[in-house]
Amino acid sequence: MSVYRKIALSLAGAALCGGLTVTAPAQATPARHTAAAAPAAAAAECGVRADARLWCGNRVGAKGYVHRSYGSGVRGTLTTGFSWFQCWGRGDTHLGGNNVWYWTKLDNGQWGNVPAADVHTRVDPAPGLREC
Repeated sequence: MSVYRKIALSLAGAALCGGLTVTAPAQATPARHTAAAAPAAAAAECGVRADARLWCGNRVGAKGYVHRSYGSGVRGTLTTGFSWFQCWGRGDTHLGGNNVWYWTKLDNGQWGNVPAADVHTRVDPAPGLREC
């Protein structure tokens, strides 16, 4: 059987089994919090990238606090559902049942602490992210 015939049969089999899909190449996620600009696959991502930041989904409208406490002032919010986080630290126990908070630049340009309950990590603190 020729190589061309094998390729053609493989493609035909794939098309019959589940259909062929064509996807655009992944784009780099911009350095700011922009869910609309992030590729759909990135929304499911949650991990530390080569830039040493945690890139992860988060609750839209999550508040960033001055300190790692709900009782401190609010500096701003995360208006998108996918953000980066610089580091983590321990603070007051929050609604997620632990005391891990993530430090990030909020969408208004201010820096703030976001409770881990609002970040879609599987485990807190996120593996590979430095403590601050």
